[in-house]
Amino acid sequence: MKQPYKINIDRTILDDLRTRIANARWTDEIDNAKWETGTNETYLRELCYWWQKDFDWDANEAWLNSFDNFSSTIDDIQLHFIVQKGQGATSVPLLLTHGYPDSFIRFLKLIPFLTAADKEGFSFDVVIPSIPGYGFSQIPSKKGMNPKKISQLFATLMEKELGYDKFIAHGGDWGSSITEQLALYHPQLLLGIHLTDVPFAHGMTPLDNPSKEEEKFLQKRQVWMQKEGGYASIQSTKPQSLAYGLNDSPIGLAGWIIEKFYDWSDNKGDLEAVFSRDELLTNITIYWATQTINSSFRLYYEAIQAIMQATYNPLVKLNPFDKTGEKTEVPTAFALFPKDISRPPKEFAERYFNVERWTEMDAGGHFAAMEQPAALAEDIRAFGKQLLS
Repeated sequence: MKQPYKINIDRTILDDLRTRIANARWTDEIDNAKWETGTNETYLRELCYWWQKDFDWDANEAWLNSFDNFSSTIDDIQLHFIVQKGQGATSVPLLLTHGYPDSFIRFLKLIPFLTAADKEGFSFDVVIPSIPGYGFSQIPSKKGMNPKKISQLFATLMEKELGYDKFIAHGGDWGSSITEQLALYHPQLLLGIHLTDVPFAHGMTPLDNPSKEEEKFLQKRQVWMQKEGGYASIQSTKPQSLAYGLNDSPIGLAGWIIEKFYDWSDNKGDLEAVFSRDELLTNITIYWATQTINSSFRLYYEAIQAIMQATYNPLVKLNPFDKTGEKTEVPTAFALFPKDISRPPKEFAERYFNVERWTEMDAGGHFAAMEQPAALAEDIRAFGKQLLS
């Protein structure tokens, strides 16, 4: 049974954080490297100095607690989630699933847009869980916490815990993979799904008779993986080794996460034109205070190692995406943002999804809900009304 949950980071954790930043041993950087070799040192120094001296966690914690936070234990996993009821006469349940390296705060800007009633009295009941091993949800202690398992937990949360027999699900990054698993294994619960990308696993298997656009997309993806995908290779093969350093050093943690926000967002070279320092540091502080950087990495390990085992040894039945390749018939909408790390052609998405809405946005990147919340909310709302028409 769900219980009210209050976020409350112990003062000793925050004091220790500031001490560690003050005592940090910084490395060197090539002259004029900017962001080409990773997170820019000048920017990171400024951000971490502000983190140490001026960042007001108490104010941001109060903001997080201004939403209706809950906790519940499902299949021996404690889940943290927000439930924000819609204001309309017709309010449709909507599950929002975040990705990496963000957290449930990815969607907080969306809440007022989605819960507000439009002129027709339509709104959403918004449910935002923290993925197990991220933020305030429990860190799994055993193997097997993959997107398929998480979809089972979220299906139980929505149906059994919250009493929604039908709902819409939205996600990006890991959220798209988990949402796809919901559609494959729990289609009876879904009115439709809304995604900002095609789950990455589909790019790991050969295509039959690819179109020219699909070939171009897969070639771009391969180049991107060679240039930018080193993080995923590390996190899916030897995550533990990297986690020791990032769990112990706030500078290291911030440097690793901030690089992704810079490279994957539509910021035109100015990160803080898109995200406020409070947004960036609230997200990083959640990772730091809950010590969940290692468990966030393990989702990569769980998923990709299982896919590789199943690919090279068909007798192994551990693949969490064991229905990947099958096409879900659940009505699906895509909203694609121009600076996202993956922009597949429609025909690629149609191999795996029953695409009923396809929107190419004018601005925004991988963290669309934080970058362009109004535009994303409008597209989700339009799809929801389309489903009910």
